[in-house]
Amino acid sequence: MKGFGRRLAGKLAAGLVMVWLVATFTFFLVHSLPGNPGDVKYQQYIMQGMAPDVARSKVAGIYGFTSHEPLLQQYGGYLKLLLHGNLGVSISYSGVPVTHVIWSALPWTVFPVLTALVISFLIGITAGVVAAVRRSSRWGGLLTLSGSLVAGVPSFVLALLLVFLFHTLWGVLPYGDTSDVTLTPGFNGPYIASLATHAVLPVATYVLLSYGGWMLAMKSSVVSVLGDDFILAAELRGITPVTRMRYIARNAILPLFTVLALSLGFMFAGSILVEDIFDYPGLGNLLLQSIGNRDYPLMSGAFLLITVAIVVANIFAELMYSVIDPRVRR
Repeated sequence: MKGFGRRLAGKLAAGLVMVWLVATFTFFLVHSLPGNPGDVKYQQYIMQGMAPDVARSKVAGIYGFTSHEPLLQQYGGYLKLLLHGNLGVSISYSGVPVTHVIWSALPWTVFPVLTALVISFLIGITAGVVAAVRRSSRWGGLLTLSGSLVAGVPSFVLALLLVFLFHTLWGVLPYGDTSDVTLTPGFNGPYIASLATHAVLPVATYVLLSYGGWMLAMKSSVVSVLGDDFILAAELRGITPVTRMRYIARNAILPLFTVLALSLGFMFAGSILVEDIFDYPGLGNLLLQSIGNRDYPLMSGAFLLITVAIVVANIFAELMYSVIDPRVRR
């Protein structure tokens, strides 16, 4: 138990260092971009007849610093705000705190990503086991080919293809926004059904993007397990095919649990293009809008949240693997 606590403390410390490095990189990257949004906002307030001290105070409330301060002093103010959980105030959302904007967009990323991750994982590992056990058959070859083809398709190509087939060509699924704008939002049947149908194409895109990787990884892991001595010993004892399959899958799936947690973090980062194509108001779409609107506080907050998601997923993956596989704890 003490060893687990030490590992947890070490991972948390490394994660905090990584978050600080990314926050630092984002801060200086924003300040290296052409034009200073703080100066622009300050000049806007002055043009509105605001006193210079009041204008500087309002700019400091938005960015956590004023653009007239030395860069290191601005950086210190930025870190001070982060330690208090304050990401500043959004420019493009009329002074709404960045945390409120991000939290309102987060469910529209979390729900499709989590749903797709679970579905693609279950389908991928099942197909991977079948493709490995029956790799000499036609089904094994077709499954391997499908995984290889899907794994090589870019996300935006796959999303546009699904839109063309299921919305433009066949007209069976809606496209754009999260629900029918004519419905009243709330806990009622028509609205929930509209949410579900509008989520089908984004979720299907995520599923297909992840399926190939899961299937190929599981197939490779199963093939390596098939050559282990305990499988041969179990077969000599005359176990049933179902029990043999359970032995194989349970041991082959261990390395994929680490990848499962990591994929959760990286799918947040990969949601940018998918949400933009489907006009889904999630975190990725929010990040693109903040870049286009030069909303630097919102941009920094979105980058930071994506980084935290990846770091937390990495820590969780390593700790989970040490729990499910006792050999790692030795």
